[in-house]
Amino acid sequence: MTVRPRAARPALLGAALLLSLLAVGASNASAQEAFLSRCGAGVHADEGSGWISVPQGQLFCPLAADPKAERTFASYLRGDFATIADPPPGADSNIAAVGFGDSFALFRWAARTPGNGIQFDIAGAVFSQFDLDRPSFDLVNADYLIGLPITARYFGFSMRVRAYHQSSHLGDEFLLNRQPERINLSFESLEVILSQEVGLLRVYAGGESFFRREPANLAERLFHAGGELRPLVFGGGRLLAAFDYKLVDDGSWRYAWNARAGIELARVPSPGHPPRVISLVLDYYDGTAPYGQFYRDDIGYLGVGINLSR
Repeated sequence: MTVRPRAARPALLGAALLLSLLAVGASNASAQEAFLSRCGAGVHADEGSGWISVPQGQLFCPLAADPKAERTFASYLRGDFATIADPPPGADSNIAAVGFGDSFALFRWAARTPGNGIQFDIAGAVFSQFDLDRPSFDLVNADYLIGLPITARYFGFSMRVRAYHQSSHLGDEFLLNRQPERINLSFESLEVILSQEVGLLRVYAGGESFFRREPANLAERLFHAGGELRPLVFGGGRLLAAFDYKLVDDGSWRYAWNARAGIELARVPSPGHPPRVISLVLDYYDGTAPYGQFYRDDIGYLGVGINLSR
């Protein structure tokens, strides 16, 4: 994978955005609570204990470097995308990746210690990829995900058990221009992730079992692990370094990993409320593609993006 001078323009725009976000974070730091030094999940300070309907906040932190985490984001990616794009020989492809996702808490059993408990959510996301090398920025693929996560926390230990459905659909322009072999890809999966926070470090591990798959040669299971380090907290912000690794059992044990570094800036709407977080990140990805019917492709890219979460 080569990185050409053209890729410097999004990097410069990202640097300018980073400086703007830093200025906003610094100006708001005195008006908000100190940013949490742990991964960022939080609950409303006044919700108390026992059963709570439609609570605020989350018990399980989002996986910062997982490309399929349910979050809202926009990213510019440049690299080798195999059959996803069709660049001239020897040239890299330019892809825009956009996602819209959220997790809505239905109810929580809260322990007497704030932040500990069990929570039931409904979560959904859409992940789309656009080919920036086409005149009309063609939609290549869209993945739709809906799940029912059950999360729990006991101080630094947390876990997520989630059943979810994913279906994937190719864009009309991509179908007309490329005429690929079309696959109606969909599956259901049961996921378990265990997470432990130790100071500024978080590690997690778990896996998934796919119990309905179309086509039938999709992977049956995968192993999922990673880590996150937030080495510096300053006012309304903190630095982030994260790594996510997946090992997919499709008969040949294919891998995928993503390394992420960046800055997270938080705004606490009012005292006691969970923070809203804006992240500016750099990514390096290598391995099997996380995009719908392109699961058989191996890709690699550098990326810059902005994430929004709450």
